[in-house]
Amino acid sequence: MHTLFWLRTDLRAHDNPALAAAARDGTVTALFLAAPGQWKLHGDAPAKVDFWLRNLHALSRDLQALGIPLKLLTVNDWREAPDAIARFCANHGIARVHANAEWGLNERRRDEAVAAALGEADVEWTLHQGGTLLPPGSVLTGKGECYRVYTPYARACREKLRSAPLAAVAAPRPQTPPAWSADALPNRFDGFDPPSDAVRALWPAGEDAAGERLAGFVDEAIESYQGDRDFPSRPGTSCLSPYLAAGVLSAGQALRAAQAANLGELDSGKAGIATWINELLWREFYQHLLAAYPELSMHRPMKPETAHVPWRDAPEDLLAWQEGRTGIPIVDAAMRQLLALGWMHNRLRMVTAMFLSKNLLIDWRLGEAWFMAHLVDGDLAANNGGWQWSASTGADAVPYFRVFNPLSQSRKFDPDGVFLREWLPELAHLPGDAIHDPSPMERAAAGYPAPIVDLAGSRLRALEAFGNLPRA
Repeated sequence: MHTLFWLRTDLRAHDNPALAAAARDGTVTALFLAAPGQWKLHGDAPAKVDFWLRNLHALSRDLQALGIPLKLLTVNDWREAPDAIARFCANHGIARVHANAEWGLNERRRDEAVAAALGEADVEWTLHQGGTLLPPGSVLTGKGECYRVYTPYARACREKLRSAPLAAVAAPRPQTPPAWSADALPNRFDGFDPPSDAVRALWPAGEDAAGERLAGFVDEAIESYQGDRDFPSRPGTSCLSPYLAAGVLSAGQALRAAQAANLGELDSGKAGIATWINELLWREFYQHLLAAYPELSMHRPMKPETAHVPWRDAPEDLLAWQEGRTGIPIVDAAMRQLLALGWMHNRLRMVTAMFLSKNLLIDWRLGEAWFMAHLVDGDLAANNGGWQWSASTGADAVPYFRVFNPLSQSRKFDPDGVFLREWLPELAHLPGDAIHDPSPMERAAAGYPAPIVDLAGSRLRALEAFGNLPRA
């Protein structure tokens, strides 16, 4: 029997349930459906699309060694997916299609349409759970509902993982190749110019590169993760997010590596490892929320009353934030890092998001879209979850009055100004504490702008805007 593995955000041969099932069923062919028009509608970053493509090249080589050809179909958007895949199956004698589930609303509608088209063609369709540790919908409250608060969710999630530890899924054994060969892959997709070679070098492609980065982090940095993770000038984070977002590394592989270094413990043992596992569960939490609440895929807030926040129409302030010239050094340094690298340190994602949504009182969705348009690790669930957390519109147990002071954050997490000096060279000469909040004279001499907003006054404005919302 000929089977098809339709790969999406699961660009790996190992620990891949859909690929393994397809190989058990028969002679398997892998397929990637490129949809540049859909990627544009989703606002995906060119750096992210380039990262996908480079990983496709690496995966194609790995699959060829297993006798599995990788084929490429290009459509404009997912409306064309049902006919394209049904036609491919007919032309290649495919009897079964296997894929790993995705949880965005557009992705689910696409899969429903593909399943219907394949059903009409008598081709079997099976979805697997390869993108999360636990299937969305399997971690529920006593009322049978999806958790909306992280802490009880994580507690329930750990209990399930303890009672049924995740087993790795082996890569398929080599097979006799089918009659057709792998397709030659392009080096770029139209409309998505690749980033510089220097940026690409930050994110080497392939499962081997992902595995080496994971192993290096576990061996060298994970035990100090709790203390170092919030300091952007330190190599304290794993930098695995692009590999997790593209599925080059599975969440299960990451969790098992961490647990192995922590004697199997999830929330005890070594504090740094337990803290990093906690971050994996945050990623899981946002995936489960995306599956449970379709409105998250539709640019709607999780807390309905926050749809009435009187967001400011302030295009000049928005542009200043986007370009890193707000006059708040830690915000500007972070935004310049994003523009240069296609990546931003996680602590700074929170700082910049809260500055936009609270101090500037600009709609969080504009910031969410800007991040997605630049991040190499852009992921709908994580990006939306992080922005709604920062804007107090989403799943957060703390009320709206959580407002980070960016100057306090800067002094606390970049006390010597190392990160600021790297990304704000015009201020690098300033001594000591001055770099966090230069004086008017120092700003003028450096050609650095005055703050576009008063932090104290804008905080009060945000509290008033949220405090006056209608309550359910």
